[in-house]
Amino acid sequence: DINPQTARGAWAGEIGQTQFMPSSYLKFAVDFDGDGTRDLIHDKADVLASTANFLQHYGWQRGQPWGEGTANMEAIQAWNKSAVYSKTIAYFAEKLAENH
Repeated sequence: DINPQTARGAWAGEIGQTQFMPSSYLKFAVDFDGDGTRDLIHDKADVLASTANFLQHYGWQRGQPWGEGTANMEAIQAWNKSAVYSKTIAYFAEKLAENH
């Protein structure tokens, strides 16, 4: 899915819009739109479905809270162990939920 000659990542090797590590890309990236590639750089459907696949694997429970001490916070922390990062993601998720 990724041409090694043209692939670019962040300084630590993260790939795509939601910053998958290469090992996570191999395990969790999905071709959600069915075009034959798992494009985590340009294809929003693939990005969001792959991110959901990752979180589900780490225990995300749809419709449940994502505050501290919940299974969903643990799933977010599987993504990034930083408490500030995890709390920021939970905060933005809460704001998005308020608008829908």
